[in-house]
Amino acid sequence: MEEMTISKGNRHNSEGTGVLPRAEIVHDEHPLSLGKTSVWNQFFQESETVEQIDRDVKRTHPEMQFFNGDSSDALSNQESLKRILTIFAKLNPGIRYVQGMNEVLAPLYYVFKNDPEENNAESAEPDAFFCFVELLSGFRDNFCKQLDNSVVGIRSTISKLSQLLKRHDEELWRHLEVVTKVNPQFYAFRWITLLLTQEFKFRDCIHIWDALLGDPEGPQATLLRICCAMLILVRRRLLAGDFTANLKLLQSYPPTNIDHLLHIANKLRGPIPY
Repeated sequence: MEEMTISKGNRHNSEGTGVLPRAEIVHDEHPLSLGKTSVWNQFFQESETVEQIDRDVKRTHPEMQFFNGDSSDALSNQESLKRILTIFAKLNPGIRYVQGMNEVLAPLYYVFKNDPEENNAESAEPDAFFCFVELLSGFRDNFCKQLDNSVVGIRSTISKLSQLLKRHDEELWRHLEVVTKVNPQFYAFRWITLLLTQEFKFRDCIHIWDALLGDPEGPQATLLRICCAMLILVRRRLLAGDFTANLKLLQSYPPTNIDHLLHIANKLRGPIPY
């Protein structure tokens, strides 16, 4: 019976009325192919990306009804974030989607969506997408794993922060990196890649971004100055702390006066170390 079924299936295939025989399936069309040009491999990768975006968007600022909740507005806002991140991932195959991009997008979309001009608010999604692309164009190297160890990757950026601190407060730099062995990657990786969105309350983050995006020296240099100022503002506690205490403090940065923080950062102007 099995042989008859196979035989019958083969006859139908040769007549063009059945499934494609295994022998006629080229490698890049095989569902298990890992080839870069495989349509199936691309499909599965895109599906994984969409699922990751969906999970992250649902976790975006759970304390805010604007992003979370069962209201139609919150659900609509989530869908907008998903579309923006999905399109960005498809247009940038070298980076795709990296976890945390939803946190970088959120302030942009929030500001545009809450524009007092109704016509502007209606265009929040395309406007946020445009600005998100522009913003990440200056920080995209921090998200690219292939560039982690290059002169433009995230480790290089963190090294610049370390050198900036050494220039302005060598005592603090030495205590952190030499005495207590607090590697800046332990805390600055998140500060830099997520543009401080996880270190401060949402409103304070928007205040910081006003300075970050409005500074004529550009957001990268401004971000490093602000990060350095964050260290200097808690220097007394850091100098008194050991590895565990300092790491805990920097991974959960305390509430601070944002105007004062930006004032200190502004005093650190000068060439960024290379």
